[in-house]
Amino acid sequence: MSTAGEAQARRARRRASDRRPTRDIARSGRCNEAVVSTAGEATYRMGLPARQRGIALIMVLWLTVMLAVVGGAFAFSMRSEVLAARNAVSIAQVRAAADGAIDRTVLELLLAEELASGKVELRTIEGLTIENRVKLLKPIPPDVLVELKRCDVILKGPTTTPKKGDPWPNIESANVSMRRELDLFANVRPVRVPSQNIDWMFFRENTEGSYILGSRGLNVTDDLAFDFCVATTQGSERIIRLAFEHAKKNRIDKVTVVTKANVIKATDGKFLSVAERVAKEYPGIRWDDWFIDIMTAKLIDEARRHEFKVMVLPNLYGDIITDEAAQIQGGVGTAGSANIGAKYAMFEAIHGSAPRMVEEGRADYADPSSIIKAAAMLLNHIGFTDRSSRLEKALDICCQYEKALVITGRSSGATGHQFAQYLIRTLMDERLESRWKDYQAPR
Repeated sequence: MSTAGEAQARRARRRASDRRPTRDIARSGRCNEAVVSTAGEATYRMGLPARQRGIALIMVLWLTVMLAVVGGAFAFSMRSEVLAARNAVSIAQVRAAADGAIDRTVLELLLAEELASGKVELRTIEGLTIENRVKLLKPIPPDVLVELKRCDVILKGPTTTPKKGDPWPNIESANVSMRRELDLFANVRPVRVPSQNIDWMFFRENTEGSYILGSRGLNVTDDLAFDFCVATTQGSERIIRLAFEHAKKNRIDKVTVVTKANVIKATDGKFLSVAERVAKEYPGIRWDDWFIDIMTAKLIDEARRHEFKVMVLPNLYGDIITDEAAQIQGGVGTAGSANIGAKYAMFEAIHGSAPRMVEEGRADYADPSSIIKAAAMLLNHIGFTDRSSRLEKALDICCQYEKALVITGRSSGATGHQFAQYLIRTLMDERLESRWKDYQAPR
């Protein structure tokens, strides 16, 4: 074979090799085990690898009352045999501030037996403060990334991302970097408002789109700047397939694809054309497509919004519209988020570190519901479905139904600490199940 022919053959083999893992991820059983129940029995679940190894949960300490995250990480690992054989659990906790964290308190309550038996280990890892990241000029310090990659599941609170005009250097978002480094391709966000017949599940592509090179745009001249948007067939397919698989497994007969393909014809056009092809493999599921601008309007259209169930979107559109959806539910402080990949999973509050609240002296009034919702999704993901359900129902009672305390983000409402105590009392109430069922009866 000629030298040119050999080179061509090698390139073809490399292209095939590059494509194969992504296709396997898109079609793997683990990615297809998504189950959601409006009753909270299973908010979101992917199958874990069937091997005897520890499930580690790294949790960036989200201080409930001090919403500005200072970079502590709270790690939590469950090992089926290794720790069970030990007399004491290994806990390494480094507190970043004097305040407690409601997510930790809730997990300690719900996993008390596993902690006592040594099957669950809680650890603390530091290093994601904006100060530390700026000092190293890294979105995630290398030592923190090493610790993250030793684990499978992460519960992460808000981190600060510099914007134009901030005193900080232009480093990349820690969130964006973590999603890319761990290949967390699916951002999954549920939003439920039972009283308005809203039960939405959003599937946002998480590693491509306008965020792929977010900190590496070009200022060509003082008058001309470029940023980048990228869509691949493989990246689009795996998130779209995950949305259709979710609909199939939960007997939902419709998936909505959201783009701006009438204007953004290359990247959004690719996303839409991949959706059209994938949809043909699911004959029992209807699909439609909407443009992002009108979709934002339809979410506040009380006559139509209940018709939407599963929505799948490119990265930027998903980021924007899920915040709008969370506001309809009660605010960005009320919604949790799952970031799912083939090997790792990360759960988080959907909002940022809210520096404005801190600057205005309102940090005590920050809503902890989002990180607690994320903790419930995490519990479900690792198999504690009963305890996840219990936490979901406590959140429903406190946030949707009873609402004995309401957080407004200001002194007109409850503080985060007061709400946390209210939630814990509800969570530990022996009548929790019957109380929740009472609210499901027609009124």
